[in-house]
Amino acid sequence: MGKVAVGAAVIGAAAVLGVAALVVRQRMKSSGRWARAMSILKEFEEKCGTPEGKLKQVADAMTVEMHAGLVSEGGSKLKMLISYVDNLPTGDEDGVFYALDLGGTNFRVLRVQLGGKEGGIVHQEFTEASIPPALMGGTSDALFDYIVEKLAKFVDEEEQMFHQPPGRLRELGFTFSFPVMQTSINSGTLIRWTKGFSINDTVGQDVVAELTNALKRKGVEMRVAALVNDTIGTLAGGRYTNNDVALSVILGTGTNAAYVERAQAIPKWHGPLPKSGEMVINMEWGNFRSSHLPLTEYDHALDVESLNPGEQIFEKLTSGMYLGEILRRVLLKMAEEAFFFGDEVPAKLKIPFILRTPEMSAMHHDTSSDLRVVGNKLKDTLDISNTSLKMRRVVVELCNIVATRGARLAAAGILGMLKKMGRDTKSEGGGKTVIAMDGGLYEHYTEYSKCLEYTLNELLGEEAASTISVEHSNDGSGIGAALLAASHSLYLNEKSS
Repeated sequence: MGKVAVGAAVIGAAAVLGVAALVVRQRMKSSGRWARAMSILKEFEEKCGTPEGKLKQVADAMTVEMHAGLVSEGGSKLKMLISYVDNLPTGDEDGVFYALDLGGTNFRVLRVQLGGKEGGIVHQEFTEASIPPALMGGTSDALFDYIVEKLAKFVDEEEQMFHQPPGRLRELGFTFSFPVMQTSINSGTLIRWTKGFSINDTVGQDVVAELTNALKRKGVEMRVAALVNDTIGTLAGGRYTNNDVALSVILGTGTNAAYVERAQAIPKWHGPLPKSGEMVINMEWGNFRSSHLPLTEYDHALDVESLNPGEQIFEKLTSGMYLGEILRRVLLKMAEEAFFFGDEVPAKLKIPFILRTPEMSAMHHDTSSDLRVVGNKLKDTLDISNTSLKMRRVVVELCNIVATRGARLAAAGILGMLKKMGRDTKSEGGGKTVIAMDGGLYEHYTEYSKCLEYTLNELLGEEAASTISVEHSNDGSGIGAALLAASHSLYLNEKSS
């Protein structure tokens, strides 16, 4: 063999060795990246851990905060707001009533026809509208004018059969799902906005007066008969059909809970005791916090960058507005530190709140063998394509970690309420306790709601769990508001025509 041939052979062998070395280096690089991604996942899973012992500590802390909040205003992270609802619907309510349900980025207008003891809910219909983002940070007048315009359109389209008798005003229950310091059944001042709203000139104002002024400006003749939180509306709606309903929980964009308390167990109540001896308490439990909550670096960063840093910590762990965002933050860290989606960090993954909880839920529920829903969601939402099955499985695992922590903490919160009510053990009388649940997260994120109910049974134990049941109170907040308008009507003693 000549020198040239030998040289070519050597060069050829070196090239092969070079390619092999490159492949080995890429594999090492790849396996190193994968190992880093797995360590991020493992650490996150450990930090999100909710063993039974920890959940019981969270429940006990919830009970302690409930007691403190009932003693004095500002005595607890839980507002424990007095709702002035001391009579829940009985089923005797009669007539046509309206509800306006402002609970987040959407609002609904409802009309409910009640037929008394025999008729129940004879007819109901609603329309829904979303609030333009500009109005969520604009002025109070602009927001309420927009809402009343939609309400007026709904009333104008109603059939002849729903016209009120002469001299009788239409009456409305106003579900306003933000922290309000209530001063009567139909007045209350806004403490602060949550869920992405920041309209400064509404804070400290009576929201019923704001709505009433907008009704006057738009020429709509209607009286606001009851101001209720969505959680109290859900409680009222649940009680209308089931007398065992004693507490309600909303798990949607945000989260909250309400329950029926003995009036004598509310030291900060200074008025005459209600005839019923009971008072519905709006807990505002989204603001609950405790050293026992399993917080991660992602939760701390989300909180610091939020519109309300230091507030609504429980809500930021459990509710629909935030679950997808927590997932995005973990995926972003994997992309930045472990090049999980390739050498480039996907640009869209850097956008806060781009990954919404409905997308997370769809990925979590993907049962296809190749997890194609996960692949499609990553591509459509984040412009991340060509993901491997192994990567898609990691995404599903992260969805599971985030949703499981949220659901188990919500169950611990419910256990805390049951403890405060003395309903966490089987009673002598064998009475039942029903929890009315509502909200898009609970209704649509099946893995979340299944986990919540399983965890609640686990925490209660078999015997106590047999006396507690969870019922989906569909659209409870809207119908409940109409029912509370009916039970607080000016025309209670008049028979509807």
